[in-house]
Amino acid sequence: MAFRVQFEGNNEVGVFAKLTNSYALVAIGGSENFYSVFENELSEAVPVIHASIAGCRIVGRMTVGNRHGLLVPSTTTDQELQHLRNSLPDTVRIERIEERLSALGNVVAANDYVALVHPDLDRETEEIIVDTLKVEVFRQTIANQVLVGSYCALTNQGGLLHPRIAVEAQNELSSLLQIPLIAGTVNRGSEVIGSGLVVNDWSAFCGFDTTSTEISVIENIFRLNEAVGPNAIQSSMRQSLIESMT
Repeated sequence: MAFRVQFEGNNEVGVFAKLTNSYALVAIGGSENFYSVFENELSEAVPVIHASIAGCRIVGRMTVGNRHGLLVPSTTTDQELQHLRNSLPDTVRIERIEERLSALGNVVAANDYVALVHPDLDRETEEIIVDTLKVEVFRQTIANQVLVGSYCALTNQGGLLHPRIAVEAQNELSSLLQIPLIAGTVNRGSEVIGSGLVVNDWSAFCGFDTTSTEISVIENIFRLNEAVGPNAIQSSMRQSLIESMT
Protein backbone atom coordinates (compact mmCIF):
# COMPACT_ATOMS: atom_id res chain seq x y z
CA MET A 1 0.00 0.00 0.00
CA ALA A 2 0.92 3.66 -0.36
CA PHE A 3 0.72 5.89 2.74
CA ARG A 4 0.54 9.68 2.91
CA VAL A 5 2.96 11.25 5.39
CA GLN A 6 4.61 14.60 6.20
CA PHE A 7 7.90 15.49 7.88
CA GLU A 8 7.37 18.57 10.05
CA GLY A 9 4.69 19.84 7.66
CA ASN A 10 6.85 19.09 4.60
CA ASN A 11 5.56 16.80 1.82
CA GLU A 12 9.02 15.98 0.45
CA VAL A 13 9.17 12.56 2.14
CA GLY A 14 12.03 11.38 -0.08
CA VAL A 15 14.23 14.18 1.26
CA PHE A 16 13.89 12.99 4.86
CA ALA A 17 13.73 9.21 4.36
CA LYS A 18 15.38 6.37 2.42
CA LEU A 19 13.59 3.04 1.93
CA THR A 20 14.96 -0.28 0.64
CA ASN A 21 13.98 -3.94 0.96
CA SER A 22 16.28 -4.44 3.95
CA TYR A 23 16.22 -1.15 5.92
CA ALA A 24 14.68 2.32 6.18
CA LEU A 25 16.49 5.52 7.18
CA VAL A 26 14.48 8.39 8.64
CA ALA A 27 15.76 11.83 9.62
CA ILE A 28 16.23 12.65 13.30
CA GLY A 29 14.13 15.34 14.94
CA GLY A 30 10.80 14.61 13.27
CA SER A 31 7.41 14.23 14.94
CA GLU A 32 6.20 10.95 16.44
CA ASN A 33 3.49 10.84 13.76
CA PHE A 34 6.11 10.67 11.00
CA TYR A 35 8.01 7.82 12.67
CA SER A 36 4.93 5.86 13.66
CA VAL A 37 3.69 5.65 10.04
CA PHE A 38 7.00 4.08 8.99
CA GLU A 39 7.37 1.87 12.06
CA ASN A 40 3.80 0.54 11.99
CA GLU A 41 4.21 -0.55 8.39
CA LEU A 42 7.85 -1.64 8.33
CA SER A 43 9.19 -2.56 11.76
CA GLU A 44 8.28 -6.25 11.59
CA ALA A 45 10.13 -6.61 8.29
CA VAL A 46 13.05 -4.16 8.32
CA PRO A 47 14.80 -1.87 10.85
CA VAL A 48 13.70 1.79 10.83
CA ILE A 49 16.91 3.70 11.62
CA HIS A 50 16.87 7.29 12.89
CA ALA A 51 19.93 8.98 11.38
CA SER A 52 21.62 12.16 10.18
CA ILE A 53 24.25 12.63 7.47
CA ALA A 54 26.92 15.33 7.93
CA GLY A 55 24.72 16.75 10.69
CA CYS A 56 21.85 17.22 8.21
CA ARG A 57 18.37 15.71 8.20
CA ILE A 58 18.16 15.32 4.41
CA VAL A 59 19.16 11.64 4.61
CA GLY A 60 17.10 10.70 1.54
CA ARG A 61 18.99 13.06 -0.75
CA MET A 62 22.47 12.39 0.69
CA THR A 63 22.43 8.59 0.49
CA VAL A 64 21.72 5.84 -2.01
CA GLY A 65 21.15 2.19 -1.22
CA ASN A 66 19.43 -1.10 -1.85
CA ARG A 67 19.12 -4.39 0.03
CA HIS A 68 22.83 -5.12 -0.53
CA GLY A 69 24.40 -1.85 0.57
CA LEU A 70 24.28 1.81 1.53
CA LEU A 71 26.51 4.58 0.15
CA VAL A 72 27.04 7.78 2.13
CA PRO A 73 29.07 10.91 1.21
CA SER A 74 32.54 11.67 2.58
CA THR A 75 31.05 14.43 4.81
CA THR A 76 29.35 11.74 6.96
CA THR A 77 30.95 11.86 10.43
CA ASP A 78 32.64 8.85 12.05
CA GLN A 79 29.95 8.83 14.73
CA GLU A 80 27.12 8.81 12.13
CA LEU A 81 28.87 6.05 10.19
CA GLN A 82 29.30 3.93 13.32
CA HIS A 83 25.63 4.41 14.27
CA LEU A 84 24.56 3.24 10.79
CA ARG A 85 26.94 0.25 10.93
CA ASN A 86 25.51 -0.76 14.32
CA SER A 87 21.89 -0.37 13.14
CA LEU A 88 21.95 -1.89 9.65
CA PRO A 89 21.46 -5.64 9.11
CA ASP A 90 24.74 -7.60 8.93
CA THR A 91 24.12 -8.41 5.26
CA VAL A 92 24.15 -4.71 4.28
CA ARG A 93 27.54 -3.23 3.39
CA ILE A 94 28.08 0.48 4.03
CA GLU A 95 30.66 2.62 2.23
CA ARG A 96 31.63 6.27 2.64
CA ILE A 97 32.69 7.67 -0.73
CA GLU A 98 34.55 10.72 -2.05
CA GLU A 99 32.39 12.16 -4.81
CA ARG A 100 32.09 15.74 -6.11
CA LEU A 101 28.35 15.18 -6.65
CA SER A 102 27.87 14.46 -2.96
CA ALA A 103 24.05 14.47 -2.81
CA LEU A 104 24.06 10.82 -3.86
CA GLY A 105 20.27 10.43 -3.67
CA ASN A 106 19.89 13.09 -6.37
CA VAL A 107 22.41 11.59 -8.79
CA VAL A 108 21.77 7.84 -8.43
CA ALA A 109 18.53 5.80 -8.60
CA ALA A 110 18.80 2.10 -7.83
CA ASN A 111 16.87 -1.07 -7.14
CA ASP A 112 18.47 -4.40 -6.16
CA TYR A 113 19.73 -5.14 -9.70
CA VAL A 114 20.33 -1.95 -11.68
CA ALA A 115 21.25 1.69 -11.08
CA LEU A 116 20.81 4.83 -13.16
CA VAL A 117 23.53 7.42 -12.53
CA HIS A 118 24.32 11.03 -13.43
CA PRO A 119 26.34 11.12 -16.70
CA ASP A 120 29.24 12.96 -14.99
CA LEU A 121 29.63 10.69 -11.95
CA ASP A 122 33.26 9.70 -11.22
CA ARG A 123 34.39 6.35 -12.66
CA GLU A 124 35.67 5.39 -9.22
CA THR A 125 32.24 6.08 -7.71
CA GLU A 126 30.64 3.96 -10.41
CA GLU A 127 32.94 1.04 -9.49
CA ILE A 128 32.03 1.41 -5.80
CA ILE A 129 28.30 1.41 -6.70
CA VAL A 130 28.74 -1.80 -8.72
CA ASP A 131 30.79 -3.41 -5.93
CA THR A 132 28.70 -2.33 -2.92
CA LEU A 133 25.16 -2.36 -4.29
CA LYS A 134 25.81 -5.36 -6.62
CA VAL A 135 24.06 -3.64 -9.53
CA GLU A 136 24.60 -3.00 -13.22
CA VAL A 137 25.14 0.74 -13.79
CA PHE A 138 23.80 2.87 -16.66
CA ARG A 139 24.66 6.55 -17.22
CA GLN A 140 21.39 8.17 -18.21
CA THR A 141 19.24 11.29 -18.22
CA ILE A 142 15.48 11.32 -17.63
CA ALA A 143 13.51 13.83 -19.73
CA ASN A 144 16.89 15.57 -20.32
CA GLN A 145 17.40 15.90 -16.55
CA VAL A 146 20.79 14.72 -15.25
CA LEU A 147 19.56 14.35 -11.64
CA VAL A 148 18.21 10.86 -12.25
CA GLY A 149 17.71 10.19 -8.53
CA SER A 150 15.44 13.23 -8.24
CA TYR A 151 13.26 12.49 -11.24
CA CYS A 152 12.46 8.81 -10.79
CA ALA A 153 11.80 6.09 -8.22
CA LEU A 154 12.72 2.45 -8.89
CA THR A 155 11.98 -0.88 -7.22
CA ASN A 156 12.37 -4.45 -8.45
CA GLN A 157 8.70 -4.33 -9.51
CA GLY A 158 8.61 -1.11 -11.56
CA GLY A 159 9.49 2.56 -11.82
CA LEU A 160 7.86 6.01 -11.83
CA LEU A 161 9.48 8.64 -14.07
CA HIS A 162 9.42 12.40 -14.74
CA PRO A 163 6.07 13.13 -16.48
CA ARG A 164 7.70 14.76 -19.52
CA ILE A 165 9.80 11.79 -20.60
CA ALA A 166 9.22 10.88 -24.26
CA VAL A 167 7.41 7.58 -24.88
CA GLU A 168 10.35 6.22 -26.95
CA ALA A 169 12.81 7.08 -24.15
CA GLN A 170 10.51 5.49 -21.58
CA ASN A 171 10.30 2.28 -23.61
CA GLU A 172 14.07 2.17 -24.14
CA LEU A 173 14.66 2.66 -20.42
CA SER A 174 12.14 -0.06 -19.59
CA SER A 175 14.00 -2.51 -21.89
CA LEU A 176 17.33 -1.49 -20.34
CA LEU A 177 16.15 -1.93 -16.74
CA GLN A 178 13.90 -4.92 -17.44
CA ILE A 179 11.02 -3.50 -15.37
CA PRO A 180 7.75 -1.74 -16.35
CA LEU A 181 7.99 2.06 -16.20
CA ILE A 182 5.38 4.81 -16.27
CA ALA A 183 5.52 8.61 -16.33
CA GLY A 184 3.74 10.31 -13.44
CA THR A 185 3.78 12.82 -10.61
CA VAL A 186 3.49 13.03 -6.82
CA ASN A 187 2.26 15.72 -4.41
CA ARG A 188 -0.42 17.08 -6.76
CA GLY A 189 1.65 17.41 -9.92
CA SER A 190 5.24 17.57 -8.66
CA GLU A 191 7.79 16.29 -11.18
CA VAL A 192 10.40 15.67 -8.48
CA ILE A 193 9.46 12.02 -7.89
CA GLY A 194 12.51 11.13 -5.79
CA SER A 195 11.76 13.87 -3.26
CA GLY A 196 8.05 13.18 -2.93
CA LEU A 197 8.11 9.38 -2.71
CA VAL A 198 10.01 6.51 -1.09
CA VAL A 199 9.09 2.98 -2.10
CA ASN A 200 10.24 -0.63 -1.81
CA ASP A 201 8.76 -3.91 -3.06
CA TRP A 202 5.77 -3.84 -0.69
CA SER A 203 5.29 -0.30 0.69
CA ALA A 204 5.32 3.31 -0.46
CA PHE A 205 5.26 6.60 1.45
CA CYS A 206 4.40 9.87 -0.30
CA GLY A 207 3.57 13.45 0.66
CA PHE A 208 0.15 14.47 2.04
CA ASP A 209 -0.61 16.41 -1.15
CA THR A 210 -0.44 13.28 -3.32
CA THR A 211 -3.85 12.80 -4.97
CA SER A 212 -5.80 9.54 -5.03
CA THR A 213 -5.13 9.29 -8.80
CA GLU A 214 -1.38 9.62 -8.21
CA ILE A 215 -1.56 7.01 -5.45
CA SER A 216 -3.44 4.66 -7.76
CA VAL A 217 -0.65 5.00 -10.38
CA ILE A 218 2.00 4.41 -7.70
CA GLU A 219 0.24 1.29 -6.34
CA ASN A 220 -0.25 -0.10 -9.86
CA ILE A 221 3.26 0.43 -11.28
CA PHE A 222 5.00 -0.82 -8.14
CA ARG A 223 2.44 -3.67 -7.78
CA LEU A 224 1.88 -2.78 -4.13
CA ASN A 225 -1.60 -4.28 -3.98
CA GLU A 226 -0.15 -7.67 -4.93
CA ALA A 227 2.66 -7.48 -2.35
CA VAL A 228 1.54 -8.33 1.17
CA GLY A 229 4.99 -8.13 2.69
CA PRO A 230 8.63 -9.11 2.25
CA ASN A 231 7.97 -12.79 2.90
CA ALA A 232 5.01 -13.09 0.51
CA ILE A 233 6.98 -14.78 -2.25
CA GLN A 234 8.74 -17.23 0.07
CA SER A 235 5.44 -18.07 1.80
CA SER A 236 3.72 -18.69 -1.52
CA MET A 237 6.58 -20.93 -2.70
CA ARG A 238 6.57 -22.82 0.59
CA GLN A 239 2.79 -23.28 0.38
CA SER A 240 2.93 -24.66 -3.16
CA LEU A 241 5.78 -26.99 -2.13
CA ILE A 242 3.74 -28.32 0.78
CA GLU A 243 0.71 -28.79 -1.47
CA SER A 244 2.77 -30.70 -4.04
CA MET A 245 4.07 -33.02 -1.32
CA THR A 246 0.69 -33.80 0.25
